[in-house]
Amino acid sequence: MNFNLLIAGIVTCFFIITPVATGQVIVQEVPKAGESFRDCPDCPDMVVIPAGSFEMGSPGNEAGRFDNEGPVHHVTISHAIALGKTKITRGQFAAFVSTTGYNAGDKCWVFHGGNKWVENKDRSWRNPGYYQDDNHPVVCVNWNDAKAYVDWLSRKTGKQYQLPSEAEWEYSARAGTTTARYWGNSADQACGYANVADQTAQVQIPRTSSWTVHNCTDGFAHTSPVRSFNPNAFGLYDMIGNVWEWVEDSWHDSYNDAPIDGSAWHGDTQHVLRGGSWDDIPQISRVAARNRNEAADRFDDFGFRIERPLP
Repeated sequence: MNFNLLIAGIVTCFFIITPVATGQVIVQEVPKAGESFRDCPDCPDMVVIPAGSFEMGSPGNEAGRFDNEGPVHHVTISHAIALGKTKITRGQFAAFVSTTGYNAGDKCWVFHGGNKWVENKDRSWRNPGYYQDDNHPVVCVNWNDAKAYVDWLSRKTGKQYQLPSEAEWEYSARAGTTTARYWGNSADQACGYANVADQTAQVQIPRTSSWTVHNCTDGFAHTSPVRSFNPNAFGLYDMIGNVWEWVEDSWHDSYNDAPIDGSAWHGDTQHVLRGGSWDDIPQISRVAARNRNEAADRFDDFGFRIERPLP
């Protein structure tokens, strides 16, 4: 049986009842909403997200809003899901590449000369042009790379892994909140919760010197180790900031005719990214903000987070 956990905070668990040939019944408890688990010792840490409903998009009066964030529409996530507690790290992606021999490319788009993006042949997930260790989120990965990773993890564990839909991502990021950011509306409180374009970046990255950055200091000019900041109410880290996250959906210019059941929306050749990154200003560093790019393009602020559907 399956008792949905309401966002209000009622703790729930549910069970899988499996008959076997001997007539016995095996009862397997699925982790409760809010709990974390791993499907193998070196697998990503997953958090159970409860079923529920929310208003997707941003209202017309939200500061910094873009037209592609509307219209606001009611979405129901009818089944619990598990979402990665953090973005996939460089170390986790390296294990995938080492095991499979997957070719994740040898070039990456980087900001060059203070005013333009250039595809640099000397940059890749191994060398994005700034310091990273295995606890930083992997960058310079495209949508195809992310899909290859979840396919591999599915084979490795015997469980279904995938990228979250855009609706599932926003529902999980909001974690029951309706403000512009999951900690509230204030951009200047970001540094307790997110690695964004802040006063650290303004000092260390030349192109940000003229930007209107967050009026706080998070201590990182580029990516930061995962779990460096406070999580949201669902226990998810970096749902805003650090690196953009690829989701399953194709790009649409608005939410007109968007699915209301939380499913992915397909159609365009470009795919959606959510969450913003280490070099994003307050207007971008909001839950409702959206980005897009071609499935084959790798940027030095693009990464991903994974999802596992639950019964």
